Amino acid sequence: MTTAPSQRGEIDAPAQAPAGPGRREAAAAQPVFVGGEVYRRAAYGRNHPLAIPRVATVMELCDILGWLGDGAFHDSPQATAAQLAEFHDPDYIAALSRADEAGRADRGIRERHGLGTMENPVFAGMYERAATSVGGSILAAELALDGRVAYHPAGGTHHGRPDRASGFCYFNDPVFAIRTLLNGGVARIYYVDLDAHFGDGVQDAFAEDDRVLTLSIHEAGRWPYAGPLEDRAGGAARNLPVPRGFNDSEFGYLMKRAVLPLGRRFDPEAVVVTCGADGLAGDPLSAMELSNLALWRAVEDLTGLSPRSVVLGGGGYNPWTVARCWTGLWGRLRGHDVDAPLPARARDLLRGLESDLIDEDEVPDIWHTTLADRPNVGAVRGEVAALVPAVLSV
Repeated sequence: MTTAPSQRGEIDAPAQAPAGPGRREAAAAQPVFVGGEVYRRAAYGRNHPLAIPRVATVMELCDILGWLGDGAFHDSPQATAAQLAEFHDPDYIAALSRADEAGRADRGIRERHGLGTMENPVFAGMYERAATSVGGSILAAELALDGRVAYHPAGGTHHGRPDRASGFCYFNDPVFAIRTLLNGGVARIYYVDLDAHFGDGVQDAFAEDDRVLTLSIHEAGRWPYAGPLEDRAGGAARNLPVPRGFNDSEFGYLMKRAVLPLGRRFDPEAVVVTCGADGLAGDPLSAMELSNLALWRAVEDLTGLSPRSVVLGGGGYNPWTVARCWTGLWGRLRGHDVDAPLPARARDLLRGLESDLIDEDEVPDIWHTTLADRPNVGAVRGEVAALVPAVLSV
């Protein structure tokens, strides 16, 4: 196996966007958090990877740490059917609503719209939750238009299709964040998807729109089994499929040499990031091995490319790593100390989490006591380094 030059330490020397009019100024408005009470309710039924508390735990941890005061928190509205119909098929919206009311989806609805399957189950409150995720991303984009970072961890449902549910996603809220920015007069948007799974729904939604450049870093050979390096969606997309065991140094290498240079070349007026936590070490639905330090740094660098940014959640199926990552990310965005030991209430909250997909003896103590992971620095493999010239080529 070959190794790229400067194969170690990429995570320790992150690339920074150059100073200039596109970089977020220190005096810019403070980042804001978009959330809602709907995420405290059980969802997805039983025996589903998303039947774990995620955003609820993040909000609780942020409350315990005192990080949601001073006007930082904004309650998410629920998108209306008319708003949803700007991207989604009205028949699909109506079918989703009816299935929620009935508590089931018949065979025709399953076949036409992907509802009522093991992947996309019908559960109580399904429509409200999905529509609120869209409403939150619309609000986040509206807040970002004022020149700030808007953080919406309940967003990131990037697999949703106009007429069907896909990949645990009923609607596609990143599409609505991007559309809101475009409707607000933004001429160029850089959408970067850091989820372990290829952001297929967003790429396809903007494949013929040269105002939007989408880039996805995702695990090669992982569902939805798409997004190869050569897939550029007619020029409006870039894809970096990475191998199993993808580490912090390899992530930093791609950020510094490909993702950030592409962004600067595109010169975005706004950035939208889906920062799924499923690429973290310990997630049961991927084989990537990132630390949350690497994800935090990547988001900070990306939001530094433009004065307007929307940061969304996405996948993540380990309740401990998701909660610590997304809470710590908010702390970093707001300038809080994420390295301090957690108070007793926060430690108790994390110790009370559980998952059917993770054995108790696989839960290290660090998942209970701190937000920050230990960095996973290692070699940059040749197959990762080879992605850079390929993705940068015109």
